[in-house]
Amino acid sequence: MNTLTRRAVLGGALALPAIRRAAAATELSFYFPVAVGGPITKIIDGYAHAFQQENPDIAVTPIYAGTYQDTLTKAQTALKAGSGPTMAVLLSTDVFSLMDDELIVPIDTVAGDPAWLSGFYPAFLQNGQIGGHVWGVPFQRSTIVLYWNKPAFQAAGLDPETPPADWQSHAAMAAKLTRREGGETRQWGLQIPSTGFPYWLFQALATEAGATLANADGTRTDFAAPGCQEALRYWIALGKDGVHPPGIVEWGTTPRDFLESKVAMIWTTTGNLSNIRANAKFPFGVAMLPAGQRRGSPTGGGNFYLFKGATQDQQQAALRFLRWISAPERAAQWGIDTGYVATRPDAWATPVMQHYAAGFAAATVARDQLAFAVPELSTHDNQRVTQALNDGLQAALTGRKAPDAALAEAQATAERLLRSYRS
Repeated sequence: MNTLTRRAVLGGALALPAIRRAAAATELSFYFPVAVGGPITKIIDGYAHAFQQENPDIAVTPIYAGTYQDTLTKAQTALKAGSGPTMAVLLSTDVFSLMDDELIVPIDTVAGDPAWLSGFYPAFLQNGQIGGHVWGVPFQRSTIVLYWNKPAFQAAGLDPETPPADWQSHAAMAAKLTRREGGETRQWGLQIPSTGFPYWLFQALATEAGATLANADGTRTDFAAPGCQEALRYWIALGKDGVHPPGIVEWGTTPRDFLESKVAMIWTTTGNLSNIRANAKFPFGVAMLPAGQRRGSPTGGGNFYLFKGATQDQQQAALRFLRWISAPERAAQWGIDTGYVATRPDAWATPVMQHYAAGFAAATVARDQLAFAVPELSTHDNQRVTQALNDGLQAALTGRKAPDAALAEAQATAERLLRSYRS
């Protein structure tokens, strides 16, 4: 072989892997609900990079699209224009809207292996199990939990290691924890936020009162049920009794109020756990929500959805990514880094999670509460249905409407919106 021929062969051999990589590379993009850069984006970027290192034939690009609502709107607009992403993390409750717009593919029709999907906690699959199919892969999932300030409990003469177990002790402890000076409230006993996701916090109360807000088909609601009325009256009474701020409580400022000792107990997502752990200057506890007739919390948070516009190669590449990112070791690390609940029982059996939970038992509370969890309120035309309930709740909490009337009006609106979805 002469020098020229040898160079040609060698050059072709060296170039071939690059050619193959370029030819075989499958492009994936996914929308992720983050409004600004920060720790979460760094974690997701790290996952995308690590996956590509292990799977060089797949290129993954996360796109940070704003709030959950922004992300849904952008995904719907882009997909309808034929230029959308392959996947997105959207609320588990967006499933009916995505199905009605014929934008998503049932994950089980692509997955092939039913054992993978059955490995998630059943409570996290419930919102996405519709019509005999599984439509979403649980990812950043949560329940509502109670956080309490242990030094505040001790100062009020309460056992700092014992949170309220039921509604009665919840209200009684909130009264003891409320501290006033010179006619001003220096520390509220309790805050349950009523912006952002009012229906979600209300659903916890309603569940504890024995009510079910909607049927599994997403075609009927029962907002005016006796349990819903009892739940809303209890919430309002906390404000009237002076142990909870009157009127509207902001979702976004509730964790900060807790960290600044402006409130001794708060209800919020377990997704705030890492934030509170990193920034609290005092010992705090995490507990299941107090029981009414029963314990209970709706699940919450986002699922990965796979869009119909994806090619067959993209679908298979997306499946590899979804299996990779939801693997036990990554589900465990995601839970540790963010405070969201690791979505699979086998994630809790990993050494890293066992070590973490042994040193920080609060991390297990939301997981254990899954035994009492219910699917988050989700219906067809979900945004308008939940908005009707949100409006009614806020009207009642501010005293603009009587609680029973506010719920009846929300139910009437939901009935009008959902009637056409019933066969």
